[in-house]
Amino acid sequence: MRLCTMHPPVPRTWTVELRPQRGGPVLYCPRCSPGGEQALQATAARPAALAHLARHARSDALPTHLRTCQCHERGCRWHPRHRGCAGPVLLVLTREHGGRIWRLADTCAACATATPHAAAVPDTALTDPPARHLPGISAGLGQRKQARRPRGPSEQVRVQDMLSYLAAALPEGTSPEARLLALQCALRADTHGQVCLPVGLLRSMRLAHDPTPWRELEHHRWLHPVQQKTTSCPHDETPTAQLLDPLTQAPGRPDRHRAADWALRATSSPPLRGLPANARLTALALAAHQSPGHARTSMETDRLLRASGLDSSGLGTLLNQLATAGTIKAWACDPHTEELHWTPSRPAVRPVK
Repeated sequence: MRLCTMHPPVPRTWTVELRPQRGGPVLYCPRCSPGGEQALQATAARPAALAHLARHARSDALPTHLRTCQCHERGCRWHPRHRGCAGPVLLVLTREHGGRIWRLADTCAACATATPHAAAVPDTALTDPPARHLPGISAGLGQRKQARRPRGPSEQVRVQDMLSYLAAALPEGTSPEARLLALQCALRADTHGQVCLPVGLLRSMRLAHDPTPWRELEHHRWLHPVQQKTTSCPHDETPTAQLLDPLTQAPGRPDRHRAADWALRATSSPPLRGLPANARLTALALAAHQSPGHARTSMETDRLLRASGLDSSGLGTLLNQLATAGTIKAWACDPHTEELHWTPSRPAVRPVK
């Protein structure tokens, strides 16, 4: 006898393909065919693919308890074999064939870790925003009091997930300065995807009055600067931008802001102030993956390279710079397991209370 459920399984896998053409790439979606092809500009191909996947995810919303690992439904053909599905079901973005195919699917944590070129999408605004407070409801509890939301993942985990996502969402070759800027923008954006970074914050990131990272993200169609009113002192203006990546437009919750502050303090410590941006980004990736309470930490070298946007040739030099600066005490790479082991010089950055 076979058990039957009232609700058939809902497919939670969406794939788009960027097909090269003479006049520019064409976006093809099997769900939208026929007539699912859309002509694009070369610089707008990646944002258009992410926006198309986000629209499908919003329209095919499903409660958390009904979501299953779609990779397991297909016999786990998206990654090498491992021990099996385990962990919570995440929304995972995967890039295949050098960015020609993009896939967004519900995947368990174990399969997401084993899938190459995949990143878990952070807590995003793919679902409808919560309804506003209506007058006359719960008036006896006080109109100014709001129900407390449960705290999400820790600041360290949020930064780790966002670095992993930006490694997949941003094009290869994106500068470390632009990656650090994109991280702060993604974590500090409001519900509508707008972000304002004060000049003091950019000064602590060593990016004050430097338009190059902003222009680079604008060229990648990841954000669009918002015009502001000119003042008598243009250096005091606060840069404002609109994020164009639909998978990073999440509600401006306090824990996301705390994660942004955690990342800012991790990259602005005195030993890192004189180091270049690629070294500070590598130090942030190490701090985000540091195991609390353990003197020695390890992670896959390929995972660190993706999070930092580096290649294997320059990793040893950057780690030596961090060791000289006192950020880490020692490091070693296991050639058999391809894991990086390092000993931090101090405990992980404490979360913001």
